[in-house]
Amino acid sequence: MNNKITLPKLVVIGGDAAGMSAASKVRREQPEREILVFEKSRYTSYSACGIPYFISETVPEVEELIVRSPEEFRNKYNINVKTLHEVTEVDTKNKRVKVLDIGNQTEFWEDYGQLLIATGAKAYCPDVEGYGAEGIFGVSTLKSGIKVENFIEYQKPETAVIVGGGYIGLEMAEALLIRGLKVTIINRGSHVMNTLDADMGNKISEAIRSLDITLYCNEGLKSFKTEDGKVTGVISDKREIKADMVILGMGSSPNTDFLKGSGIALGVKNAIKVNGRMQTNIEDVYAAGDCTETLDLVSKKHTHIALGTIANKTGLVAGSNLAGENITFPGAVGTAVCKLCKYEVARTGLRERDLEKLEIEYVAASINSKTRAHYYPGAKDITVKLLAEKNSGRLLGGQIIGEEGAAKRIDVIATALTYNLTLQNIIDLDLSYAPPFSPVWDPVQTAARHLIKQI
Repeated sequence: MNNKITLPKLVVIGGDAAGMSAASKVRREQPEREILVFEKSRYTSYSACGIPYFISETVPEVEELIVRSPEEFRNKYNINVKTLHEVTEVDTKNKRVKVLDIGNQTEFWEDYGQLLIATGAKAYCPDVEGYGAEGIFGVSTLKSGIKVENFIEYQKPETAVIVGGGYIGLEMAEALLIRGLKVTIINRGSHVMNTLDADMGNKISEAIRSLDITLYCNEGLKSFKTEDGKVTGVISDKREIKADMVILGMGSSPNTDFLKGSGIALGVKNAIKVNGRMQTNIEDVYAAGDCTETLDLVSKKHTHIALGTIANKTGLVAGSNLAGENITFPGAVGTAVCKLCKYEVARTGLRERDLEKLEIEYVAASINSKTRAHYYPGAKDITVKLLAEKNSGRLLGGQIIGEEGAAKRIDVIATALTYNLTLQNIIDLDLSYAPPFSPVWDPVQTAARHLIKQI
């Protein structure tokens, strides 16, 4: 008598960080299970965060960004990856997905036993005149990064306009500077890096201008100027700027439009609602990565955070639960770092305007220090800002701007936020010290000492 249990077929939509982390985990735990992955591009398991460094030629070959190819997943791991296949509809009642074979433009339905949605996020751009012109790029996928690199290589642009001053905008500004382009950034807000408070955002805005980048703040995109189907300029609400190419750095939105009518619940920015096990409201349907909501551990509110770290972690959690384990993702504090030439920017936790919206009484302070002992060669400037709850001293957020050796100090603040530490707890930490690495009081602890006086 054969008592072998047949495991349900797993279908994964999306073959990058979250999707393939999940599929790989299921394969390790359940070698006999059928796993089918649909990916609309040609690539799987690549570092999207490395794209600006490929474009700058800091990373010389695109293959260096690819962790595992579709062929490797098929031949070595027995995961059936179908590239150039886009899922256009999910029918949860009949447990099937509609798939477009991009190569031959045919559609078919595929049944699933369990489903994981890991479709990531897409670059945002308003529907303005000239949007479809050649030379306008969103940079969110490896395919888009290769298009940018090829455009620079073969079209030899001299001027570039970056619309938006977030992480992608700043990292691409560095890449294009390295490639010899004259770079202009237009930013709708009063300062770049909307994830920072105004005082810190203004500080990095000043740093950008010192790098021979033209930065216009408080300017919104109106349209693109085109000629013969190619972009030639960007028109803001204040001026017209010549542009041989344009990079869209206006943020991203969850790639969930295809879920309309599926019954799968959406939340913040139309990101998929999931519980700690990465389950949606529909039985046997999971989701992970940039297409999902994330619980903010400080505010205890759900938000949308598109970061590779969270994508990989949630993918592993989803895969563990799909394989029969019981693992939860607790949430995140929104830790992120960014490099622009010699400057490093880092942030975690809540901003002042977040705390005001939540009606949390807080105190804030920033300090200027050095990344090493002041007398040690190579000591660089660093500014650390901390926010804490009034009376209790519980840390609520932190931001750092500086040069080499500054950004990774944010990890101390992120750890403190994750475990509800107070300013006094941070002061008491036994952090490492030697003149080549830090002043005797680390700048994070110096900021905590300064702020605790206001509690």
